[in-house]
Amino acid sequence: MINRILDLKDSKSDSVLLLGARQTGKTTLLLHLFKDAPIYDLLETDTYERLRRNPSQLRQELLLHDDGSLVIIDEIQMLPELLNEVHWLITRKSMRFVLSGSSARKLKSKGVNTLGGRMVRNILYPLVSAEVEDFDLLRAINHGMLPRHYLASDEQVVKRLQGYVSVYLREEIQAEAMRRNLSSFTRFMEAAALTNGEMVNYTDIAQDCGITAKTVRSYFNILVDTLIGYLIPAYTRHVSRRVVQSPRFYYFDVAIPNYLLGRRGLQPGSQDFGHAFEHLMIQEIIAYLGYHNSYEALTYWHTYGGLEVDAVIGDGRVAIEFKSSSAVQNKHLKGLKAFKEEHPQARLIIVSLDPAPRLMGDVEVMPYRTFLQQLWAGCVC
Repeated sequence: MINRILDLKDSKSDSVLLLGARQTGKTTLLLHLFKDAPIYDLLETDTYERLRRNPSQLRQELLLHDDGSLVIIDEIQMLPELLNEVHWLITRKSMRFVLSGSSARKLKSKGVNTLGGRMVRNILYPLVSAEVEDFDLLRAINHGMLPRHYLASDEQVVKRLQGYVSVYLREEIQAEAMRRNLSSFTRFMEAAALTNGEMVNYTDIAQDCGITAKTVRSYFNILVDTLIGYLIPAYTRHVSRRVVQSPRFYYFDVAIPNYLLGRRGLQPGSQDFGHAFEHLMIQEIIAYLGYHNSYEALTYWHTYGGLEVDAVIGDGRVAIEFKSSSAVQNKHLKGLKAFKEEHPQARLIIVSLDPAPRLMGDVEVMPYRTFLQQLWAGCVC
C-alpha cells in the first residue's frame, strides 16, 4: 500500500468527515488506519438495504458498544438520513465517527442534519509526488494520479479512465435527477476540458453546448460539489492594472481532460504537454494547501493586457509561473516581473524542466523536482 500523507489524526478526539472524489483511496485508507473499528460500508447491498429500511437500527446496534468508541461509515452520501442517528450517538454516547463520501452536494441537497459543525472536514486528494517512490512525471501527466490509474499500464489506463468517467456520469449525475440532461452534461464536460486551466467564459461554453449560461454555472457547481473540479478565483487585490476577474477551472486530476480530449502519449515540447504540466503542478499545490489546513488562498493573476501569473498564494506573498521548457528565458518572466512591480514583497518562482536551479534577477528558476520537494517540505507556501 502507498502511504498517504493524510493520517486523520483528528479522529483521536473528534468526529471526521472524509471527502474525496471516487477512487482517490478513501476506503483503502480507512481500512488501513482503523483496522479494529466497526465499519458500515454502504456499498454493501445488504448493509445499505438494512439501514435504508430502518436508519434507527444503526443506533440500536451501536448502543452495544462502549461510550467513546470510534465507528466508520463509508459512502455516507448514499444514506444521509443516518446523520440524525450519528448526531444522537455523538451527543449521548460521546462516540466518534469517521464518515466518508464523494459528494458534499448530496448531503446538502437532502436537507438533513449535518451535525451542526461537530465534524472536522478532511479531503483526500489523488496521489501526490511526495507519496510516490520514484515519482515519474511523464506517467503522472499521461495516467493521472488516481492510484489505480497511476499504477496501471498504458493499455489499462485508457479503459480505466473510460470506466471512471462513465461511472461518474451514471452514478453522480443521474443521481441529481438529470437523466434527461445527461447528453448536454456530457457535452459540457468536454467543453470544460477544452477550457481546463483557462478562464471560464460561461456564455461561450453555453453556446458551444446549446444550453443557457445559467445552466453552465449550475453544471460547474455540480463538478465542484462532487469534487471533480476546482474553480480557482482571480487575484484582484491591490492592483493598478485592470485584471480579469473570471475564475479558472481545473479538473481534479490531470488525466480527466486528457481522456475527454483524446490526448495520449504526451511528451515535452508540445502545447498539450505544457497545459498538462501546469495542471499537475496546480494539482499538487491544491493538495498541499488542503492537507496542511492552510488559510492561504490559491488564486491566479491575469491582466487585460495579457500579463499573467499561473498561481498566487496568499495575499501576493508567492507568485509562481509554470513553463514546460528545459531552458527558461527572459521572455518567460514578463508576468512575474509585472506582478513584482505591484507586489514588491512577492517571492517569484518559475517551475520548469530546467536541469538545475538558478536565479534570474528576482526570479527563482526551479526544476519541477526541486519545486515539488520544497513544496512538500513546507518551503514554498
